[in-house]
Amino acid sequence: MKLLVVDVGTSGVRAAVVTPEGGVIVSHHQEVLPSSPAPGMVEFDAVEMAEAVLAVATKASAEAGQIDAVGIANQRASTIVWDRGTGVPVGPGLGWQDLRTVFDCIMLAEQGFRLAPNLVATKAANLLKGADPDGTRDLCVGTVDSWVAWTLSQGAVHVTDTSNGALYGLRTGDQSDWDDAALAALGIPRQSLPEVVDSVGIVGRATALPGSPPIAGILGDQQASLLGQGCVRTGQAKITFGTGGMLDLCLEDRPAYATQGTGGTFPIVTRSADGVRRWGLEAVMLAAGTNVEWLRDDLQIIADAADSHAVASQCETSDGVAYVPALLGLGAPTWDYGARGTLLGLTRGSGRPQIVRAVLEGVAQRAADLVEAAETDGGIPIPVLRVDGGMTANPTFLQALADATQRRIEVSPEREATTLGAAYAAGLAIGAWPDDDAIAASWQPSQVLEPIGSFDRERWADTLKRAQRWFPDLSAISF
Repeated sequence: MKLLVVDVGTSGVRAAVVTPEGGVIVSHHQEVLPSSPAPGMVEFDAVEMAEAVLAVATKASAEAGQIDAVGIANQRASTIVWDRGTGVPVGPGLGWQDLRTVFDCIMLAEQGFRLAPNLVATKAANLLKGADPDGTRDLCVGTVDSWVAWTLSQGAVHVTDTSNGALYGLRTGDQSDWDDAALAALGIPRQSLPEVVDSVGIVGRATALPGSPPIAGILGDQQASLLGQGCVRTGQAKITFGTGGMLDLCLEDRPAYATQGTGGTFPIVTRSADGVRRWGLEAVMLAAGTNVEWLRDDLQIIADAADSHAVASQCETSDGVAYVPALLGLGAPTWDYGARGTLLGLTRGSGRPQIVRAVLEGVAQRAADLVEAAETDGGIPIPVLRVDGGMTANPTFLQALADATQRRIEVSPEREATTLGAAYAAGLAIGAWPDDDAIAASWQPSQVLEPIGSFDRERWADTLKRAQRWFPDLSAISF
């Protein structure tokens, strides 16, 4: 069997063909970059995205031959509104990082609606208000998975899966239906919203592709990465180190808290099939690989991301230099939007190697914070961490991660495990894999690391405090 995965991330669109026997056998990527017209704003061109989806999917299909099913993975909560009749977007797509609706969230909180600007709710309301202030147009609201499914089905399918639907901020607490009170408060018509479908299951056909293969699996990127790393059992967890860092943990049942636990984590739907939702939680680091980009692009003390390992290897320790990776604030467990990146312990002898190593170690220490937050809110231990994402190519970082978390680290053989996860979802729907046990058995890490040292976590807690509340007004914002 051959499974085509369309994976839309913040840097562009990837189309890959996966087989149960050989993994990824064909892969094509087309860059679609977001823009930032003003501080705090993140937009993208949905038409350009759709064109890229069709281009790379068609090319991959042509090379691989007959495609048996299509899976979709996507950046979550990025929002698009388009005309149902013409299929034309009514404005720019708003990226999940877009903060233009932050004050809308604050005002809605006074009405009892706890919404963050990185959810779909206020982004959709903003786009609808701008394009249809009188509410007379027939518009569709959707996330990137909805847009991809619409594009591949040539307008026949308007859906989102349960893992993406939970990020709308417009569902009831048990995720069983749209919340009419929230829809009314934001002025979002129920009929504009997608049908919420299972992550695993056929929802329509990709008639825009040769042979019109069924669209059989849809997952948000982090849930796809979780499944792609074989995490299907309670207590299994992964961290994806992209521009940010996301820890996802499989749980037996939905966490008891409504929106945020004491450890600062959020309940998530990991996937669903046959109407049954699987639950987990997510802990978020707002900046991970972004810190390496900062070293490269802004400070220009490394030539490229890979250079960070070579430079850090020039010293055995950071010689007391410590770095808090809070360039965009701090996520779990504190959620301090006013925190800022902090470099401490500098001496006249501190040089490039010490600073670069401190940055890598700081990201590893924040990952340990996520593990502790997840164990607090999940109520279960996490003995092993599976990891993917760009930073997992860095040996210095991986060993620092093992030492900071004091956990065994298993590295994904597919650096972008989202692709495998979407393939598993589609493959489960058509029998390419019979069940979760088969997916669990397929996990073979490319590398395993054990702790060989340790960090002073009490000292790290003190370091972390020094970065907090740098901008008190922003620190006071809570969602």
